[in-house]
Amino acid sequence: MSKNGQRLLTKSRYKMAIECPSKLYYTGKEKIYANQKNEDPFLKALAQGGFQVEELARMEYPDGVLVECEHYDYDKALELTNELLKLDNVVIFEAAFVFESLFIRADILVKNGEQIQLIEVKAKSFNPLDPHTFVGANGGIKSGWKSYLFDVAFQEYVIRQANPNWNVTSFLMLADKTKKAEIDGMNQLFRISRNKQNRTGIQKLVSSKEQLGASVLSLVNVQAYVSKIQQNDPKFKGDYDFEEGIQLFAENYSANRKINAEIKFGVCKKCEFKCTSETEGLVSGFDECWSTKMGYSLEQLAQPNLFEIWNFRNKKLFHDEGLFFLNELSEGNFKIETKAGVLSNSERQWIQIEKSNTKDHTPYILRDELKAEMDSWKYPLHMIDFETSTVAIPFYKGMKPYEQVAFQFSHHLIHEDGSVKHHSEFIHFEKGKFPNFEFIRALKASLGEKGTIFRYSTHENSILNAIYCQLAESNEKDKDELMQFIQSVSRSKKDSTTEWIGERDMIDLCEVYKKYVFLPETKGSNSIKAVLPAMINYSAFIKEKYSKPIGAINLTSINFGQSHVWLKTENDKIQNPYKVLPPLFSEWSNDQLDELFSDIEDLNNGGAALTAYGFLQYTDISDAEREELKAGLLRYCELDTLAMVMLYEGFREMVGLYN
Repeated sequence: MSKNGQRLLTKSRYKMAIECPSKLYYTGKEKIYANQKNEDPFLKALAQGGFQVEELARMEYPDGVLVECEHYDYDKALELTNELLKLDNVVIFEAAFVFESLFIRADILVKNGEQIQLIEVKAKSFNPLDPHTFVGANGGIKSGWKSYLFDVAFQEYVIRQANPNWNVTSFLMLADKTKKAEIDGMNQLFRISRNKQNRTGIQKLVSSKEQLGASVLSLVNVQAYVSKIQQNDPKFKGDYDFEEGIQLFAENYSANRKINAEIKFGVCKKCEFKCTSETEGLVSGFDECWSTKMGYSLEQLAQPNLFEIWNFRNKKLFHDEGLFFLNELSEGNFKIETKAGVLSNSERQWIQIEKSNTKDHTPYILRDELKAEMDSWKYPLHMIDFETSTVAIPFYKGMKPYEQVAFQFSHHLIHEDGSVKHHSEFIHFEKGKFPNFEFIRALKASLGEKGTIFRYSTHENSILNAIYCQLAESNEKDKDELMQFIQSVSRSKKDSTTEWIGERDMIDLCEVYKKYVFLPETKGSNSIKAVLPAMINYSAFIKEKYSKPIGAINLTSINFGQSHVWLKTENDKIQNPYKVLPPLFSEWSNDQLDELFSDIEDLNNGGAALTAYGFLQYTDISDAEREELKAGLLRYCELDTLAMVMLYEGFREMVGLYN
């Protein structure tokens, strides 16, 4: 980020620096340093709806003027802004300000003489009835809001320094979870497009806010919090004095000089500047930092470490005792608690460490307990997986921000004779139509009235709870019948006003795995994307069965032909079936999409599917592209439930049912 050759500290770089100042050195050097975070603005628009929310916010200020120029043309942005600021009363979108080597563009600036409203628009939701939205019971900033409030504090600082006579008040404009859309298709009125500069724009299909009804956004005065940040209030202070921190970040970023920041276990664990199999030939910024600060060699850093331990929360082992690598740990470092009949968290952790240190790649299995669990299941067995979307601007009248939209499911059946059938699927791509009630009707018809139902992790149960609440507020003629169905196959969430556990409450295969099995290859991950390859490598049955064409095994498929082979070998190694399928988008891998979407509010499912749904809802694509995306989504969702079938078959082999 530079102006006349000078590297300027922008608000996005400042937010990065308050998380970890060392990242300032690595960012923007894609040809040198690996970076796992995709910074494509078009994808971010699909993922978070930020640009759409900005356009919706601007409609609250119909006389506002946009400072429109090339994204990195700072001089032009400043020139246009300064010309507008000559007016006593003006509303400016993307107003530009510079002070020394600091540069910001404010989402919305309202100027009435020297009285200034600084408004930062975020595609994040809040509940105005919650007194602890921003601040916890201890009086300090909640971690989920820290970056947002520091961002506003930084912007206000730059504006005040550039204009000392101004009286600035800071606001956040957020999606209000108590407000409902008053029209159908609101989201569709803000179309996402991409221009030649790889920047994202929004095409508005509405001319006035009156056409939208009451806004689902609310303006929140955050000046009190911003002032406490700037004044270094102990409960609002970051790692650095506010002003000194800004100067430190700006000076080093401008000089292209690395800040050797303090090692933070939690921050470093999530560092994006690590190498993966897809970043071969690039340098790991993480390795550089830890080599410098901790004195570890690159060979040491390649060894199994605390970051790999499942559900590890005892940071004191690292900070107080200086332990990091698994071969440094002993049983005495853990308080191992046992649970009757299942693996406790601490037992799983120690099993992982012990197997890593002894190079033992065999699975750990509680066979009798797993078999007893499986004996309780009733045929036919139903494997289901949902794909959903949740966005700030509601799709439909009566919906609140970030309500769930369920647009796809896949359903595999396993019969008692071992035959497997891709029984049914559902997908809804029509723009502007609410699919949830059609979705639940199709699911009800598909699941029938017999057999145990399975999900993987909590997502499907959460979605059924969300649809239950939507039905309760609807006028659907069969709402009571559908709500009873949901109650029969799910369990209520902890905060539900109505409590239930269904007689066919879905079994969570992830919990089954965690209770009775540990596969060392997963390195502690319980994601099905990690567990499935490990189970395939363990199971002779799975390898033998799925290395044959679909037509040669007791299996039916809706989206794959009889000649398709699920497990293929390359260089004597079984390939992950997810990797064999072509990506939904040629530009981005599914792993990249999942990483991009991993932090989205209320999202627990895959990024690739959500990206595809976003393309179909918010962009203009050809019928051919539309059908290609639809076919790709159907294939991937079918594999998701077939993966659950394979896990089940792996469990059967573990308890000796194939011997």
